[in-house]
Amino acid sequence: MSNELIPPGLTYLAGNIASRQNILGASKGHSARWAKSLDLPRRAETIFFAGCGYQFSSQLENLMSLILQMDKSIIGTEMPIRFAIFQKKLGVDLPGVYSKILAKDNDAEAQPLKAAVKILRSCGVEFGYLAEDEPCCGAPLYHAGLHKDFSRNARQAYDKLKSLGVKRVISIVPACTHTLLRLFPSYVNNFDLEIKPFLEIVSENISSRKLRFPGEAKVTYHDPCQLARYLRLIDEPRQILRLIKGLELVETEWTRGELATCCGGGGGFEAVFPELSHILAVNRARELAETGADIIVTHCPGCIMQLKQGLKAAKASNIEVLDLTQIIAMSLEG
Repeated sequence: MSNELIPPGLTYLAGNIASRQNILGASKGHSARWAKSLDLPRRAETIFFAGCGYQFSSQLENLMSLILQMDKSIIGTEMPIRFAIFQKKLGVDLPGVYSKILAKDNDAEAQPLKAAVKILRSCGVEFGYLAEDEPCCGAPLYHAGLHKDFSRNARQAYDKLKSLGVKRVISIVPACTHTLLRLFPSYVNNFDLEIKPFLEIVSENISSRKLRFPGEAKVTYHDPCQLARYLRLIDEPRQILRLIKGLELVETEWTRGELATCCGGGGGFEAVFPELSHILAVNRARELAETGADIIVTHCPGCIMQLKQGLKAAKASNIEVLDLTQIIAMSLEG
């Protein structure tokens, strides 16, 4: 596919993957800072694959808000994004600039990841984290139709993992998990890595643990598209939530599982059609709010970002959005 046919937003993401091995184009040191205090080994046969979404969630949330504002302005988004691509070609580190300007002072992106580490350790799983050496799965390249670029990135990522002695990968971001589990074997000859979804491992090991939420709350669950439709992990999160004392699971009438309404994010859609993406986010947020839940639980960094924006626009500030990992980690006793 000719790059001239690719929307500027996707071209920008693709260029960041090629140049910096992450969708934001930021430094790898920045992405790995969440794990500095966790004493995770840098080399292990089983590694935790953190992915871009959670590691850059704060920056992505602010960037998407900025893109939405530009889309509603007279100039729109295409010109600024093309300008950003041009600046990158000139060697201007735009991601570094807006990371300093837009990044929140808190460590929001670290919370689901730190919670995931706590849960895996509680389940007795031994694993490492590659930190700056973690490659990008390149999913946006595939979804943008840049299959030659995706194939090249997949081979490089696989070779990198193999060179570091990795045999098994625990992947937490649904898009990364689907890419590593289903797409890589089709593009990489003799692919022999074992890919395990984080949620699958937790579901297999968490039932023996005592789980109590700190308080009483009604929760509803939003199915991420990749998790439900591609990975078929639909019952597992609900079974986990029902195990937790203090939580009452309330569901939408029929828009759940494979029929769940999309939040409007994923595949770079929010960068190409920001206003439509925002409308979908608001609609889904309202739909979930109608269940009467105190907390919307999901398990995807993109969904979290979209639903937070949707609730804000719907003026439903009394409802919280949390990742499933955060709910589980808060509920672990001892």
